Amino acid sequence: MSMSTPNTLWDDDKMVLTSEDALPSRHYHDLGRPSRSGISHYIFRRQFIASCVALAIVSVAALALFTLVTTPAQLQALLPIPPVTEVEDAQSFVLGPPTQSFRDNLRNDTKYITSWLNAGWTNDVMTIGNLLYLALITERVPILTSFVPSHIGPEAPPIPFGHVFDVPRLSKALRIPVLEWDQVKDVNSSTLDELGCWAVWPVVAEGASPRDSDLISLLSLDLSYTRAPDWVKLTPPGIDDKHVSLWSLARLAYPEARQSAMSQPPDPSPQHQAWEWNWDYSPVWRFVGQHMHWNATLENLAEEHARRAMNVSDNEPTPPCESCTVLVVSPSLRTVDQFISIHMRHGDFRIYCNEYTEDQCFVPLPAIARRVAEIQQELLDRKGINVTHVIMTSDERDPNWWAEVRNYGWTWVDYAAERTVEKHGRWYPVLLDAILQSRGVGFIGTEYSTMSLLAFRRVQDWHDGAVRMAKWGWPGADDH
Repeated sequence: MSMSTPNTLWDDDKMVLTSEDALPSRHYHDLGRPSRSGISHYIFRRQFIASCVALAIVSVAALALFTLVTTPAQLQALLPIPPVTEVEDAQSFVLGPPTQSFRDNLRNDTKYITSWLNAGWTNDVMTIGNLLYLALITERVPILTSFVPSHIGPEAPPIPFGHVFDVPRLSKALRIPVLEWDQVKDVNSSTLDELGCWAVWPVVAEGASPRDSDLISLLSLDLSYTRAPDWVKLTPPGIDDKHVSLWSLARLAYPEARQSAMSQPPDPSPQHQAWEWNWDYSPVWRFVGQHMHWNATLENLAEEHARRAMNVSDNEPTPPCESCTVLVVSPSLRTVDQFISIHMRHGDFRIYCNEYTEDQCFVPLPAIARRVAEIQQELLDRKGINVTHVIMTSDERDPNWWAEVRNYGWTWVDYAAERTVEKHGRWYPVLLDAILQSRGVGFIGTEYSTMSLLAFRRVQDWHDGAVRMAKWGWPGADDH
């Protein structure tokens, strides 16, 4: 199992995994030298372990903070209690309403894992998926944080996980309780809680300090770090790779491995080659990610935007198709979605164009049109569906490029004309784009984009859709 990595918190029996930005503002100590300076690495009162780790897949981008706290075995095969079916069931895994100090609300018979985020929204989604997978394999109750606007703008407030994703449905699918921080600690609390961390980022990024997150101060947490052992790294020493093994990291949730990590020199890193999201067999996607469906209110809002973009009336499917006797069945959809969605990421990818101009580097629109034709033919052959509607999503700002998109007969959601930000907030354009990308019966993405990767997985597995990734980086990269 693999993931990009940062830090690790800990408190003897309750383990916390979290991520880190290279901000040396927290206490930091090397492996084997725990300290009680200011914050204790060992919080015996609640036996709580924390692990600050970036649990996303693609290079250093997806870095996150995770915290494990203790509860009875979570895997359904091992659970003596019935699976969670209602959101109220999750609330029974804390002592009561939110408290001033999170420790006052934790059960003594329960272990937990939590995380704070700061890596861009899509990477943070992947981080939470990795966190939930760790919760499964360590038999802990996850406590999920809000998403932070690291790529949205500082004026936007954090948005709770449950405002974006359907938590009761996710909890039922995973058969474990899923908590959010506002169920555990009062969001207005000024009580500063001390917490210890395993620092993972210094293991994979030599000389780096533990990563930080705005959520730490928002949650009134005071963190201290201990460097994780080298064997959590995915690749052997000397290889420049910023991923750790999820299963190796999970060892730190258990007393024997934890004691060994504190008393022995690092042992060789195990060889693993599993990417947690990239493939249809990737464990985090299979066991967690595919169950992270959208909040119904947010999905309805995305459908309203899509209808207006495609000039579809409220009493028609979204949009109409020539052969609606063949329907695309998806557990996440309430209407027939007959369109192809595209995500073309340009923006910060420009720095990878090197000596090529943007026209030479990025996928040209004729190549995208070729991919659209491929998907249309596959859908016709495989499903008997003739799909003509295409929705483009992109961070491109050149109006001439968008005019060319229009020339192909494709459309997009005009968030400025919709006044989406004014009506709903800064988060909504990126959230609605992600939902629209996932709702197509076909999808074309940008290679190496994590946002495209998740849309690719969702369309393929939620809708049995036709999917492609367009290659870029040099002239003719997507020729085939």
